[in-house]
Amino acid sequence: MALIDASGLKEDGFTRVAESAALPAGDMILPLGKISADGPEVLARGDRLGVHLPNTAKLDEVWPLLDDVALISIEFPSFADGRGFSLARQLRQRGYRGQLRAFGPLIADQLRHALGCGFDEVETPEAVIARQPISQWGAALRTITLHYQRGTGRGLSILDRRRAAREASHEQRLAHALPA
Repeated sequence: MALIDASGLKEDGFTRVAESAALPAGDMILPLGKISADGPEVLARGDRLGVHLPNTAKLDEVWPLLDDVALISIEFPSFADGRGFSLARQLRQRGYRGQLRAFGPLIADQLRHALGCGFDEVETPEAVIARQPISQWGAALRTITLHYQRGTGRGLSILDRRRAAREASHEQRLAHALPA
């Protein structure tokens, strides 16, 4: 898997742990089913804890488990399944401040949208990177600069920009229409 953020390829400081695997040393991402049993041990050792959520997770059910979680990884079973974007947005709106990672076969054109929904990074299979090298991810990020949805502090949407331009134009017309 390759880990990509807004600046490109990055090293992964977390180890992903399978449901039936023993806990390794260091920072790790646990499946949701393992978090209650093994999470306290990871934290007691002083390691950072991450949790992997399915994109079908109900926020009200998992929110109480997220107090000490440094990273949340959200599953994307396919690039066409956008439920993970909604879950990331809900987590940010609810106040989650840790790292958010999209996990699955997202494509370069989805990086800007992922960042706009609150993700910090995308972990995608090497097969995707073989088809779309890291240079294409950077190009897509630079090329797709406008968006319709309001993001999480990532600039104005197209609709917000249009509204601001209309208001500025209206104020200019009023200023020229008023006698000095």
